[in-house]
Amino acid sequence: MIDLRRLEALVAVHRTGSVSAAATALHYGQPTISHHLRRLEAETGAVLLQRVGRGVRLTPEGERLARRGEEILGLLARAEAELAATTSLQSGRVRLAAFPSGAATLVPDALALLTTRHPGIELDLVEAEPPEAHELLRAGEIDLALTFAYPDQPEPDQITVTPVVDDPLYLVTPADRATAGTVDLADYAGTGWITGCERCRRELLTLCAEAGFTPAIAFASDDYVAVQSLVASGLGVTVLPGLALRAHQHRDVVRRPLAAHRRVQLSTYGAPPRPAAVDAVAAALTEVAVRPG
Repeated sequence: MIDLRRLEALVAVHRTGSVSAAATALHYGQPTISHHLRRLEAETGAVLLQRVGRGVRLTPEGERLARRGEEILGLLARAEAELAATTSLQSGRVRLAAFPSGAATLVPDALALLTTRHPGIELDLVEAEPPEAHELLRAGEIDLALTFAYPDQPEPDQITVTPVVDDPLYLVTPADRATAGTVDLADYAGTGWITGCERCRRELLTLCAEAGFTPAIAFASDDYVAVQSLVASGLGVTVLPGLALRAHQHRDVVRRPLAAHRRVQLSTYGAPPRPAAVDAVAAALTEVAVRPG
């Protein structure tokens, strides 16, 4: 394998035209440059320089290696500059997945914060429910995921989660069926229910079981806007998280708080440390998530 310091010496001779000028350009002594050139010839098994009077010139083999060396050293310098820029948060691209209501509420605020603090960071966003986001993390297609989980729901192996905020749950009913006082889900045991994603469905079944009944699922949809429209049309009631209702609340439904929540969290694959740009996005999401309102 060619030593980069020796390749650098050859390139410097090619650029400057002499060993002494190359030594000056690289801030080395002339004997050091001569040593690197001799070792490079030994490593490659090729004659790279010819003595001409009191100077040297590159052989055709030396010329070819020097030109390739310029390309290699240029790419290395570019890689170092890109890495330094990313590490110092001057630039960087982060691939983020977020569940729909998080993408509609937390992500825009986090992007605005990032634009102010770290304008060089670019964010690629894909909408995905937690199970899909976990698969994207495992496949290396995203760097970070904004996910959620309900109490007692385990996380997949090799997925590292950082809790961000608790998102309260609400009973959502048609406006003309709104009642006052503490919510008792058992009062809706004979009502049709509308549910969402698989995780949300499991939590709804748990809440209703704790209230002493099994809900009659009339409709299911991952679209929280569609779910509310179904409720507004009198086709059932549902349980929705606060972020979904912050993103959109139908004018003909009413929400009432439950003593339950889901945990909003940041998920990554494997253990820390994370790249600086990923940490910056995670910090922005965390900050906007805990803001009042």
